[in-house]
Amino acid sequence: MGPHPAVAAIRLAVRRVLHDVLTDLDQAARDRAARATDPETAATGPGRPAGGIPAPTSGGDRRPLVLVACSGGADSMALASALAFEAPKLGIRAGGITVDHGLQPGSDLRAGEVVARMTALRLEPAESVAVTVGRDGGPEAAARDARYAALDAAAERLGAVAVLLGHTRDDQAETVLLGLARGSGIRSLSGMAEKSGGIGSGTAAPGRYRRPFLNIDRQTARKACMVQSLAVWDDPHNADPAYTRSRLRHEGLPALEKALGKGVVEALARTAQLSRDDADALDAWAVQADRTVRDEAGQLECAKLYALPPAVRRRVLRRAVVQAGSPAGSLFARHIEEVDRLITGWRGQGAINLPGRVMAQRQGGRLVIRQG
Repeated sequence: MGPHPAVAAIRLAVRRVLHDVLTDLDQAARDRAARATDPETAATGPGRPAGGIPAPTSGGDRRPLVLVACSGGADSMALASALAFEAPKLGIRAGGITVDHGLQPGSDLRAGEVVARMTALRLEPAESVAVTVGRDGGPEAAARDARYAALDAAAERLGAVAVLLGHTRDDQAETVLLGLARGSGIRSLSGMAEKSGGIGSGTAAPGRYRRPFLNIDRQTARKACMVQSLAVWDDPHNADPAYTRSRLRHEGLPALEKALGKGVVEALARTAQLSRDDADALDAWAVQADRTVRDEAGQLECAKLYALPPAVRRRVLRRAVVQAGSPAGSLFARHIEEVDRLITGWRGQGAINLPGRVMAQRQGGRLVIRQG
């Protein structure tokens, strides 16, 4: 008799992602071999192959390490159990990290319990990392930024080739609706990517984060925990109406399903994928356009920016603002629209203040964006 359908579903999702990780590692190895035979190819730095994910670090165990970010909730515990089951069969080491945000009394004890559960699943290493949550962008955005910074640091320190995140199809639907409410454009409507980058050694680490459960609903993950007798922790913040996502989860989405019928979550997830395809194409265009709108000193030329299609121009501006130090999660459409008006509606207005203490101003036909 095979595993319960919920358990089979989560294991299959993780198995597919682990196969993708191994494929990326193989491609990265081929890229390194090709560069080794081509002395004119620019080096990409130690351990940072052109394929995007780091080479496995040297040591006693040469198997690649994949980590799971585990809060102790049903989604991440289901993910941890599936990783622990599938990774050894593919020659992959499985480890786990839990982040203690320090936002609730006894959070350190709770993190210790999660480490014990990961250890019981035979995840090695299994660690807790404490962070200090700031205030930039609001409590939810600040906690997210602190969490990803801690996961990036842990992945670098441990030499992990990937970090698995337990976001489900329900999380994806909530993300799309939040983006729609903010009016943040098609990129926000595209939700979370199945594969996204992190930061490592001061440079981008593309493909570090993998989300195996974006096509699996939250109930399936919870069912998988129940039939495997996995203890889970329900974060009280997830039911606290003080948080926007909590209100959306417990009030907004149920109201939509009541008004529109079942299938809203699935429809929003499909919208995310379709929007992502369009957004990726526009982002690629913006990367190419960025090279054509700068002067010899690398400054943005307003006349050349004005000539771009609005969707492409706004992407060029957003890239420039983020590169100057503005947190991407705190940068909304209204911010970029203000910067865009320095190009399209110039009337001598002053500098624009942006998240992360970044300023944008027009000077002598150039758009100057800097942290100040």
